[in-house]
This record gives sequence, structure tokens and C-alpha cells, in this order.
Amino acid sequence: MIIEDVYDVIVVGGGHAGCEAANAAAKLGSKVLLISQNLETIARMSCNPAMGGVAKGQIIREIDALGGLTGVITDLSMIQFRMLNKSKGPAMWSPRAQCDRKIFEKEWRKALEANKNIDFWQDTVENISTKNKNVTGVITKMGIKIKSKSVILCNGTFLNGLIHLGKKNYMGGRSGEPAAEGITKQLIELGFQHGRMKTGTPPRLDGRTINYKKTIEQKGDKECGSFSYGNTKKIKKQFSCYITHTTKEVHKILKGGFKDSPMYNGRIKGVGPRYCPSIEDKIERFSEKESHQLFIEPEGKETIEIYLNGFSTSLPEDIQLRALRKIKGLEKVKMFRAGYAIEYDYFPPTQLKHTLETKIKNNLFFCGQINGTTGYEEAACQGLIAGINAHQKINKKTSFILSRSEAYIGVLIDDLITKGTEEPYRMFTSRAEFRLLLRQDNADSRLTEKGYRLGLATKERYDNNKTKQEKIKLMVSYLKKTSCNHLAINELLKKKKSSLLKQKVKLITLLARPNIYIKDLINYTELNYFIKENMIDEQVIAQVEIEIKYDGYLKKERESVKKNKRLEDIVLKEDIDYDKFHSISAEGKEKLKTVKPTTIGQASRISGVSPSDVNVLLVYLGR
Repeated sequence: MIIEDVYDVIVVGGGHAGCEAANAAAKLGSKVLLISQNLETIARMSCNPAMGGVAKGQIIREIDALGGLTGVITDLSMIQFRMLNKSKGPAMWSPRAQCDRKIFEKEWRKALEANKNIDFWQDTVENISTKNKNVTGVITKMGIKIKSKSVILCNGTFLNGLIHLGKKNYMGGRSGEPAAEGITKQLIELGFQHGRMKTGTPPRLDGRTINYKKTIEQKGDKECGSFSYGNTKKIKKQFSCYITHTTKEVHKILKGGFKDSPMYNGRIKGVGPRYCPSIEDKIERFSEKESHQLFIEPEGKETIEIYLNGFSTSLPEDIQLRALRKIKGLEKVKMFRAGYAIEYDYFPPTQLKHTLETKIKNNLFFCGQINGTTGYEEAACQGLIAGINAHQKINKKTSFILSRSEAYIGVLIDDLITKGTEEPYRMFTSRAEFRLLLRQDNADSRLTEKGYRLGLATKERYDNNKTKQEKIKLMVSYLKKTSCNHLAINELLKKKKSSLLKQKVKLITLLARPNIYIKDLINYTELNYFIKENMIDEQVIAQVEIEIKYDGYLKKERESVKKNKRLEDIVLKEDIDYDKFHSISAEGKEKLKTVKPTTIGQASRISGVSPSDVNVLLVYLGR
């Protein structure tokens, strides 16, 4: 016995998925045991010390709106903030933060330890205990049997992890840490399909040996933003990142080491990430390019260690260093440690339900890289959903599932369990068909009430969001009914090179023009008085502006959501015998039997299931 006779939830792994899973289940009232090989590495940023980015920033905002902690911890450890894609439409705007990796780990540890429902145990889980179709606990490397009503596996890259560096390879979950063995073999025996994937990391550099004068400085935004919708303090001092580039000479040196590269001599069997390729992959795939951009990123406030983003590699150490010293600004650079690649086991996510519970064993949940995803944010949101649903399941409560029109989290999970993945899955805005509705600025509008009803988001969060929505409605109403003096406003329109007015118009009509903004109207109308009197903040103004300027597009997307919902509302039973449908293609039958879709909508998104196959199912259901 560790502490409890029986836990409600055992979380295996203390990475980004494990932290959110443990926090969510415990916050909802479950007694949780978090088991990690090393409790000193909880929430470790194994790769880039940054959070957010394209679509990933939206995911963090969604986690925060639901009551998760990743956004809060990011704000507490942030050393730089940037809003990406501001030159594009609001559907593409994505917050990104450079973090202090040590503060990030420390704040996560503090937050988890503050939750009295979480116990901790340092050990390696080697087996899962089962009885019939149910999970009953785990058995550790130390031979300890721990009973539990549910188990969440968040093993990251540790399942039979194999690290590659040039001709050398050795077992490891990440640099300096052992791999986890045993679970893969047992899961295969239980009937799970599995595969191998790979990821990589760049060398870490000594910042004292970099000549920053030869690089391009990349400062944070003047107005430092935040990820959390709560009242986290904004940082006063931001740290810069820097940009440099590879050259033809660098590529030539790297190519000279390809014969010793584990990727090119066949020693790596796993598939690598398409959208975060190694420097070797970039040189091979984009051979016409003479240069690739690299980002010099600080690892924290009080360290000289530097992360070289864009230079992920598993080439021999001497090749890495020779190539680095031919890069502008890195002529005298020293390495803290070389980059390396890591292969690990994953389990195709088509074996999961939308709750992230496995189809083969009840109360067993998978989340993070075990499902074939890559990225801290993708792992964290899966952990959140698995933690919520583990609690809901053992307490016989309704499952918590987000649809594709409600959240990027919904898109990610639906993609995984419906389409599967043969390479590390990464979220992009292009994966979401309703991305204008799923913006980073309105995640609280979409999800805070859901988080509050669950018991994750606080009453204060719920009330603040309610007030925000009321102020948005109030401001839109004011803009609709308030007219402007056309003679006064023409002065502004002339400056903006916009067509002049001949009579009074409502303010909302002016704001529909692409180059006219609320801040422009303040000096020419009584709008400033209204904003101050009603204590309208920047978040409200930004959302109002988007709603007005993109009104037509938003209406079209909402209409599409309604049409899609009709298909999502048509339920398919799990026990349907697809073999009896002679008009469904052979590939369609195979995919339908594998995925076992729960709705017609999900069936229509399965790769290999044609529109005519879907029509056959609709006829069968009398539709």
C-alpha cells in the first residue's frame, strides 16, 4: 500500500499531459496518484522552452478557459510574449511565449502539491493490472501493486525509448533518463496495435560564446499579453530571441555526415514529424534552398544555456559543432550538449473513444505522445480531457466531449481517433474548418461556462466571463444605435483615404470598413466617454471589432456548424455489422469496423469512407 487502499485515478507520467490529467481529476474530487520515474522532472520542457504558437496558442487559451493550468503556469514563467500572424486575419492570430524552463517546472510542481487530492510516487510502472475488460491498477518496477479505479497513461517518449546520436544509440526516454519497458509488451498482449515514431532535439549552446551583434534581434511585443483569462501579472522585462541562418557551406558539412546519420543508414525505423523536421530532413527535402532560418532562444532568466530552434539533428557531435561554427554569430560557439533523435512506441489513436478511453479496456486512458502527437500543448489538452473523463466515468457521470466547432481540442481529438496518424500529429489552424469561430480571443466565451458546469473553472472565472459577454453585447448595441457627425468624421476618413460621408451613419457601419478601427473613432465621437463609463477593456474592444468586421464570414461559419450538427446528431450504434452492407466499398467497411464511428458525422470524416458509403448508412438509418 502506498497511501490509499484504492485510488480513483492513477496518472502514469509527469509530463505536460500527466500534469493536466492529475490536476483535472483531482480538482473535480478524485483521489489521484501521480507516478513518475523522477519527481524532479515534473513538467520538464524536454525540447523548446516555449509555449503556444500557431494553433497551439489557441489550445492553451482553451485549456485555461476550461479551468486547466497550462496558461497560468506559462504566464508565471514567461520571459517573452509575441502575438504571431497579426498581419493576417484574426483566425490566424496565435499567442506564443518564451519561458524560463526551471520556473515552469517549479510552478507546476507547486500547483500540483497544493492540491490535497494528489499523492506522488517515484517509480516506473511496468504493468497494468486488469480483470476481465476492466483496469484495476498498476504494478511498478519495485514490485508494488497499487489498486485504482482508472489509469491514465501519459508516457511521452519513454516507452522503449531509444536515443540516437551519430553511430551510437542507447535506451533512454530523454537525455540522462531511462526508458520505460514492459508496458508495450503487455498492451500488445491485451490486443492493442502499436508502432514506432521519432522526434528530435537540437544542440544546446553556451550563450557566452555567441556573437549576438551578427544576428537579428527578435524582441517581444511592446504590449505584453498573457495566456490566462485570469489575473496573472504581466512581465515587465522581456528577453529577446535572435535570428540567424544556415549557409551552403553549413549544408555541405552536414551532408558529409549523412552516412553516419541514423535516419539515412536505416537504424531509425520510426517516422519523424513532417512539420518540425530535422536539419537533415530540411536539407534533403528542400534541396533548392541555400539557407534555413534558425532561432537563438534563451532557456531562462538565470542561465546562459541557449536553445537553437530549427537545428534539430542526430548527426555525430563533431559534425554538429563544425557546422554550427560556420553559422553567422556562432563562429566560436561551444555546445552544452549535442542534439539527438529519439525513437519510441506509440499506439494508433483509432483505438480510443472521444473521451480518450481505450476501446479494448474500460477505464484505461491514453494521452500525449503515446497517441502519436507531438508538442506540449497537444499533450496538455489531451491530459485535461482524459483527467476529466476518468473522473466522470468512475463517478457514472456524463462524458465530456468537445466538438470540432467548439474547440481546437475537439478538432485534435476527433482527428486522432477518426483518422489516426502515421507521423507525429501537430495542430495547425488549417486543420480546423471553423477556425474563425475558434479564435484565441474568444476561448473563454466558448468554454468557460462548460468548465464551470464541470467544476473545473471557478465561480470568479465564470462571473468575470459573464460580465465580459454582457459588455460585448452592450458595446455592439451602442455602436448599432449611435450615429456620428459626418462632417467631423470626414476629417478622419480623409486621413484614412476612405470614401467620405454625405450624411450621418451608425458607428457600426463605419467600423465595417476594413481600415477603420474603434481607436480611430475615439477622437471624433463620444465613444471614449462610453468606454470609460462602462469600464470597457481592451479584450472587449478587440472582440467587438472582430465580430463587426467579420460578421458575414462568422454568419456563414455558424450556418455551416448547424448543417454539420445534423450529421453529428445521427447516432451509429457500436454493434452495427458493416459486413452486411454490400453497397459499401471494401475499404469503407474495413475503416468503419476499425474506427467504429459513433455518429454519421464522424463516419463521413474517416479516410477511406466515401460519400456514397455514408449515403448507404443514411438509407439504412431511414434518413
